[in-house]
Amino acid sequence: MKLTKSDFQIGTLEDELRVDGLCRELLMTFYNERIASGLNEHDATLLASSADHYLRDYLIGVRQMNLLESDADVVRKFAGNWYIINTLEPVIEEIETHLNGIREFYSFLHSIEAVSSEFHAAIDKDCADLAYYKSRIDSFWDIQGDGYYEWERECSLK
Repeated sequence: MKLTKSDFQIGTLEDELRVDGLCRELLMTFYNERIASGLNEHDATLLASSADHYLRDYLIGVRQMNLLESDADVVRKFAGNWYIINTLEPVIEEIETHLNGIREFYSFLHSIEAVSSEFHAAIDKDCADLAYYKSRIDSFWDIQGDGYYEWERECSLK
């Protein structure tokens, strides 16, 4: 499977719909590859669903970013901000599940030479930083008054 950055460029609504469809196909390939490598269906589904939430809801739907050339810190912004403010009861266990799916998905992309080793390593590093995301959840629950703006600035989506 040969993927190019231009395949995932988003400039119009039609592009977003096309990229969404490409991501569905890519996630299915990722899922099937995990099954073929011996992972059970439940675990493969969990990984693919977590990667799907990140890709289609956040990266493409909200950020309008190209999954093959997004900023390396985009995972940090997902787990350290967007997930927390868009989840009713954010918990580290759920973030960890999402990050495992993201990590495995980008490992898959690296294995098919769709992303560079450097980009893959940066994504992997951000996926591993559970202490940071735990502190972000804790500090979110501790916000008082107009403290949200300071909290948001630390890991801004802007």
